[in-house]
Amino acid sequence: MPMIRDRHEIRKILDVSHTIAVVGISDRPGRDSFHVSGYMLSQGYQIIPVNPNIRSVHGIECLPDLDAIAEPVDIVDIFRRPEFVPDIVEAAIRIHAQTVWMQVGVINQAAADLAVAAGLNVVMDRCIMVEHRFR
Repeated sequence: MPMIRDRHEIRKILDVSHTIAVVGISDRPGRDSFHVSGYMLSQGYQIIPVNPNIRSVHGIECLPDLDAIAEPVDIVDIFRRPEFVPDIVEAAIRIHAQTVWMQVGVINQAAADLAVAAGLNVVMDRCIMVEHRFR
């Protein structure tokens, strides 16, 4: 799978995806991860919050890491600094996620290359909420 840059391809990913693991989610309403995940939840997606430091977000229990997820994940949406992305991508590969989505400002080409080599779609430096609104 290539790195996805085309809006048409992004639309296809969003249309076939149902479950989004949000890594680095915050329970603080002023944070982008809180707002974006709430929007995606309101649009019918299942959100799996992933953050070992908080109990729940949007009334959903947080899991400590991707490996703790017991169900299929379509998109791993990353709200972490770029230096943390390689470990997250390795976990996304282990859980057989379909897409790794790095939010705006989250850029790690080596991690993107690793995901692509493992057959995952990669969207980098784009906001999933903004792309969903434009689909």
